[in-house]
Amino acid sequence: MTQKNNIDLNAGREKALHFEQLLNSAVIGQVQAVRSLTIAIFSRGHVLLEGDVGVGKTTLLRAAARLLGGAYQRIEGAVDLMPSDFLYHAYINEQGQPAVAPGPLLQSEEKLAVFFFNEINRARPQAHSLLLRLMAERSVNAFNREYTFPHLTVFADRNRLEREETFELPAAARDRFFMEISINAPNERELQRDLMFNLRFQNTDELIENLPSSVVAYDELNRLATAVQNSIRAELPLQDYALNLWNALRNPTEIGLEIEDVDITRLIAGGASPRGMGMLMRAARCRAWLEGRDYLTPDDIRAVFHDTVAHRIFFTPAYELRRDEIAPRLIEGVLGKISAP
Repeated sequence: MTQKNNIDLNAGREKALHFEQLLNSAVIGQVQAVRSLTIAIFSRGHVLLEGDVGVGKTTLLRAAARLLGGAYQRIEGAVDLMPSDFLYHAYINEQGQPAVAPGPLLQSEEKLAVFFFNEINRARPQAHSLLLRLMAERSVNAFNREYTFPHLTVFADRNRLEREETFELPAAARDRFFMEISINAPNERELQRDLMFNLRFQNTDELIENLPSSVVAYDELNRLATAVQNSIRAELPLQDYALNLWNALRNPTEIGLEIEDVDITRLIAGGASPRGMGMLMRAARCRAWLEGRDYLTPDDIRAVFHDTVAHRIFFTPAYELRRDEIAPRLIEGVLGKISAP
């Protein structure tokens, strides 16, 4: 597996693994999360991080943006945030006259590589609606023209704990995130010691600035990702395995799945869409590439299944409040019930 469409896939893989290594040096104890983030970026997918306060969500996303290079912008989620705040801001100029300047989304135009939406669940649905188009089409309309962002990756994070003055993401917006990745504090004592006493991890700005910039050229990712997807083959038994997983997610009663304290017949309201399952396969192919193979295995699918699929399954109201508890058990049960080739 060397070249596809004039792209050196081996050289690209070495860059991707170096990218992953540098992320792991910046945010320790998050090896699985870093691998998932790497897969999402090299699959050209948007990423939502979820976790407790102070576990490194923002640091991880800022580090990834630094390593990608290109223009970087961010916006803070707030109750009073409106779609216009993404596009422009009004001010009084030096002549004392009202003036309008481009907002964070429009300042760099096509050079925008990363747009970071901090604490996305603090924003109202009106802001989420603009984000939906941005993620789906990588474009917005403003000032009587269309702005396109062909190299854009949207990063967002969400605080798992606080629920006051927050808004749930609509299903359509959640489905547009390629992956939803959980970030938890490490349990290993030595890593905990490092985070508490190593001053390197207590100055985020300096930590990010010490990372090399543009390790991966942001404007080459589209071509590289396309070449990766076209280079990985899926044999028929593997395709059948993926289809069986999809159908089991949609109808878990048909495989006899049981979850304690859950009425399976009343659990699923919707989700596991064709688009979502297509993203699952994109992630699996990227994982196979990172592992140095040009073919898929069941392990590739299983490794990315939770982060790619869990947030696309929507439960009935009776169970939605228990999502954090039930979703992992559902995923584990489906993977356990469906035999791999």
